[in-house]
Amino acid sequence: MAAGDLVNRTHVDSTHPCYEIDMVSFTLTNSPSSECVLLHVFLSAVSVVIVCGNLLVLISIVYFRQLHTPTNFLIFSLAVSDLLVGLILFPLCTKSLFSFCLQSMNVFCKVRVTFDLTLSTASVLNLCCISIDRYYAVCQPLTYTTKINTNVVVIMIVLTWSTAVFMTIGFFIAKMNSGECQENCSFNTGFSNPLGPVFSFYLPMVTMVCIYLKILMVAQKQARRKATRTLAIVMGAYVGCWAPFFLCFQIKVFSSMSVQVTTFDTLVWIGLFNSLLNPFIYAFFYSWFRSAFRLILTGKIFQSDFNKNTRHCFGIHSAAECSNLNHTLNHNNHKNASLLKSIKVT
Repeated sequence: MAAGDLVNRTHVDSTHPCYEIDMVSFTLTNSPSSECVLLHVFLSAVSVVIVCGNLLVLISIVYFRQLHTPTNFLIFSLAVSDLLVGLILFPLCTKSLFSFCLQSMNVFCKVRVTFDLTLSTASVLNLCCISIDRYYAVCQPLTYTTKINTNVVVIMIVLTWSTAVFMTIGFFIAKMNSGECQENCSFNTGFSNPLGPVFSFYLPMVTMVCIYLKILMVAQKQARRKATRTLAIVMGAYVGCWAPFFLCFQIKVFSSMSVQVTTFDTLVWIGLFNSLLNPFIYAFFYSWFRSAFRLILTGKIFQSDFNKNTRHCFGIHSAAECSNLNHTLNHNNHKNASLLKSIKVT
């Protein structure tokens, strides 16, 4: 049936803002409305904000030496996945509002689902790595520098992205073996096997929750409570954004209920909006990220007196002030080292 043809209204789903769907032949039956165009404008603006926000995180970590820590390298990897969501996945999903990915899984739809699965899996695995980093930093501080260093973090990041890619490949292989789907292909392609959500969401989520509960119990008596709480908020934001989608999927699998296209699209968009939240969380809770963002946005990093020797002096305008800050930082480092030494001797 061609778009615009008359159809039996009892077989038409008109709840989607961008098209009506003939539920018998799974084809579009009208052109996008003005409401749909406004929705595209809004989603395009969100995509720009996601890209700019995560670029600020990436530039801050690369440029400022004070942010060259194992934890921030893991945050860097998470920001890369969020950046790709805004740069690639958001436009693809926005374009799919005008197309149709329910039954006919064309190349465009497959590309969209590929990026969706890879980036969402990479995000949750990055969060798992961050929780492991925080566990050693808070619960085993004396062995943290030996167990979590740059080389270990690089290995964690490589394994994270490799696992995400291989899991996506595995999902598509499972889809090919299961034959052609009859409805909601984009919904089922990535999760043909019920074990897919287990490894992509539930298992990492349970792991993170258990780790952070242990961390929070230990962190009550330590000064790192704020940093740990902030990263726990990042994890909570991810779980809160993606849990509705995976719960909806599980209900559909175990109850054989049909899911409306609008419901499915809405839950996917809620999950994708998680990539928008992280830069704002860093800016709100981390003063050093906030200072770095301010220096980048105001262009101070391009000033001649802001050279490579003062990159770690956030908000410092003179060499003398930077020198004083260096003296303070070195003094604090000596105090921390002495404290750790006395604890170890005790």
